[in-house]
Amino acid sequence: MSQPPTAPSRSAVRLARLSFVDAAVAAELLTGPVLGWWDTERNVPVDDAAAAVIAALSRTADPDAALAALEQIIATPGGRMLRTAVSESSLLRGRLLPLLGVSIELAAHLAEHPGDWQVLTGDLDVAGARARIATAVGADPRDAVTGTAGTRAQARGAQGVAALRSAYRRELIAVAGRDLSGELDIAEVTAALADLAGFVLQAALAVAAADLPSDACATRLAIIAMGKTGGRELNYVSDVDVIFVGESASLDTATKLAAATMRICHQAAWEVDAGLRPEGKNGPLVRTLASHEAYYRRWASTWEFQALLKARWVAGDPELGHRYEQLTAPLVWTAAERADFVGDVRAMRRRVVEHIPADVATREIKLGPGGLRDVEFAVQLLQLVHGRGDESLRQSATLPALAALRDGGYVGRDDALSLIDAYRFLREAEHRLQLRRLRRTHVVPSEPSALVWLGRAMGFRPDARGDSRAVFEAEWALHAREVRRLHEKLFYRPLLEAVARVPTEGLRLTPEQARQRLSALGFADPDAALRHIGSLTSGLSRRATLQRTLLPVLLSDFADAPDPDRGLLAYRAVSDELGATPWYLRLLRDEGAVASRLAYLLGTSRYVARMLGREPEALQLLADDDELAPRERIDIESEMTESAQRQGDPAGAVAVVRGVRRQELLRIAFADLLGRLDVADVCTAISATTDATLEAALGVATRSIADERDLPDLPIAFAIVAMGRLGGLETSYGSDADVMFVYEKTQPSTADPDAASIAHDVAGRLRALLGSPSSSDPPVGIDADLRPEGRNGPLVRSLESYRQYYARWSEPWEAQALLRARFAAGDQHLGLRFAAMIDLVRYPVGGLRPADLIEIRRIKARVDSERLPRGADPTTHTKLGRGGLADVEWTIQLLQLAHGHAVAELRTTRTLDALRAAVDAELIEAGDAAALIDGWRMATHVRNALMLVRDKAEDQLPHQGTPLVAVGRAMGYPSGFDPGQLVDDYRRTARRARRVVEKIFYAR
Repeated sequence: MSQPPTAPSRSAVRLARLSFVDAAVAAELLTGPVLGWWDTERNVPVDDAAAAVIAALSRTADPDAALAALEQIIATPGGRMLRTAVSESSLLRGRLLPLLGVSIELAAHLAEHPGDWQVLTGDLDVAGARARIATAVGADPRDAVTGTAGTRAQARGAQGVAALRSAYRRELIAVAGRDLSGELDIAEVTAALADLAGFVLQAALAVAAADLPSDACATRLAIIAMGKTGGRELNYVSDVDVIFVGESASLDTATKLAAATMRICHQAAWEVDAGLRPEGKNGPLVRTLASHEAYYRRWASTWEFQALLKARWVAGDPELGHRYEQLTAPLVWTAAERADFVGDVRAMRRRVVEHIPADVATREIKLGPGGLRDVEFAVQLLQLVHGRGDESLRQSATLPALAALRDGGYVGRDDALSLIDAYRFLREAEHRLQLRRLRRTHVVPSEPSALVWLGRAMGFRPDARGDSRAVFEAEWALHAREVRRLHEKLFYRPLLEAVARVPTEGLRLTPEQARQRLSALGFADPDAALRHIGSLTSGLSRRATLQRTLLPVLLSDFADAPDPDRGLLAYRAVSDELGATPWYLRLLRDEGAVASRLAYLLGTSRYVARMLGREPEALQLLADDDELAPRERIDIESEMTESAQRQGDPAGAVAVVRGVRRQELLRIAFADLLGRLDVADVCTAISATTDATLEAALGVATRSIADERDLPDLPIAFAIVAMGRLGGLETSYGSDADVMFVYEKTQPSTADPDAASIAHDVAGRLRALLGSPSSSDPPVGIDADLRPEGRNGPLVRSLESYRQYYARWSEPWEAQALLRARFAAGDQHLGLRFAAMIDLVRYPVGGLRPADLIEIRRIKARVDSERLPRGADPTTHTKLGRGGLADVEWTIQLLQLAHGHAVAELRTTRTLDALRAAVDAELIEAGDAAALIDGWRMATHVRNALMLVRDKAEDQLPHQGTPLVAVGRAMGYPSGFDPGQLVDDYRRTARRARRVVEKIFYAR
């Protein structure tokens, strides 16, 4: 039979439930003579005060360690006072007990100096610590800062080091206790630690002066804090980065004094690192102001200016220190103008990451991916680039700098909040790790028990994610992922390079200076440009603030475009339309090269400017290169059809179809102008979009007529046959859709409505819906003039009617037109039957008859002599000029008519494919085909560029002026090219094509 548990073991069971791991030892200590807080008979605390202490102990990171340390301190002489105080004061319990559960080292200090717990009572007085630390080493607290090296301390050598160590630990306990109680936020903690570091440096200077000859006190030496100390964001345990400044008359003594100060600080508190000084460890420890200035102006690397961002005088000669600050501060804000500044900073960050040992990289909360350095480097790079023109960014600490970047619009509000939360989390984790043994570390332990302790030290308690370890790991993973994402987004933001290229004087200008700069940039009407800029940037709104950030860069980009004035005007229009939309300015600031791309597009293409004004959301396509790839017809058609079906009326349905078309045309135009699409692929993409538009709109027209006639389905099959450039999948931006309509009755019955009437209604409704005027998108012109009998013939014919007409009445030009006929939309079975039926017409057995050949040449000669517009230059007219599109297309079509029946590969509607097939069939020499292909590509490219630039369909290449420059840029010629080169290139290509045309088309 089991025995009932003894009183001590019953107490241990109860205490184990209160998170004590070695509950038996805890029971022994709590029931022992020193503490006496546990009643073993009743197995409860002796009273309410004892219960409060035990409950507070159970909530600490390490209840066992906290209890053992508390018992040890109370056991010292005078400890009964602490027992009473901790029992009675919840404020003291909240500061002392968490400290004992977190820091083994500070607990040991309190055991050795039991009276020091009293620094945890009352209010925190960091400023008063300067005098207290000075007094501890025997320096005059009223003269802690003098115009010389510092007050000579009474405590010297080991005695001075010991006194300084104890004084520093006492002040550290005061800060840490209030930190762990939650009374101080992370910014207050790091600022207090940085201030304490300055006071320790001053006291160490006094001790060092006492150990050196008497003239050391007369030596002028200033200590400049760098890094986290300079930024007032110091850790509990960290190297304290400094630079020493002296005077030439006493550099030897100053160097000895500086070296002694470093040694004393290392023995008493932490290591002093002077490696950020000019030339690093290879340079002299102490330099004069003049020597510093000479170095920074001539030899300093980019990272040294980044380091100077946090430079701050903290000890020694104040006048000398402030002169150093005044000397270096302006240099910081010119660093971004250095060649490849942004690249240098990024390269330095990569080097830091590369040197992290692989076995700890994933547990490094400072240097590793998603760690503190990712936040700091991103923030500092943004500061250094944008701070040249915005003094509000000139903050030395990370959190105030992040707040300024957020308020200035340089970082999005949500992004800034995520970074601030992550930074606080990471710094707190770093602090808890360092407090444990007062050792410098940034590596999260891998042992489960240590992770449980760390989670509890940070205040995490078990929840749905698991114990305190699981909660900590989940929070850490979340913050690390977010930091890494935002680091990549901000640190590698292309806008940074663009802003860095803008001269500092270009970031802040008077109106007259701005007018002069705009004129120098190439704006023809600087006053109008100033009005646009004023409209965009006036006021104190976040929108205006973001525009003030973007415009200095955009003005340079507009200046690089062919028409800066029109580009800025279009940008204002787009901004007026979208400025209040949350994503718009954020997209320009954050995502890829969107801002620069937009400036180029608006300053080059009126077509894009007009279309963007109607579809501004398409701007988001510029953020992702993958989004610039043309979509497949089936995907476009699916989106159009689904969108149309959600509308209640035919006009609304086709309006959304046209809206999708508008976005697709912008996608193609973006990719074209940015050099991401070949000219043939541009034409194919436009044609696919047109096909999808016809298919979706035909569905709307068919449903509407069925509804009007109260029919479940129309009793006809209806197909759209693409002709001309659409049939050849060679449509340009300004092309109409050349088509023919064919139908066939599907329900042969005398009771059915008249099929021809229904077919005409469908075709008419389709043309009306797509061709109706709209303020938001370009109409889709449907041209059916290539049908039998042209405009005099019926708009729609049955398949049988087409068969009869082509068998009896077809002219040679109609057979030639049918070479480009292909099924485009509607009933596929009917469309393919139509294509099979016309094959005998367009690919005649036996080839061209001599009479037909003569007729085709006659018509071509007439076109050459009569169709060219009056005043047009035949050497640069893309359609009807010598070596233009008509020349190339008529030549290959002649070969198709003559040999298409015998050579299957020639049976294609596409010009370039037909030319390649003719080479394979040895109907044309490869060199001749290449000349025709080059001529077609050049003429088509110019034609597309003309539409993009001028927003109207034109075929005449300009000979000079801004339009010619714009056409060249739209075709991919570089900025600053000689526009005459484009004219020469076109004429040379066209001449070569024309020679082939004369050789083949007019051959006897």
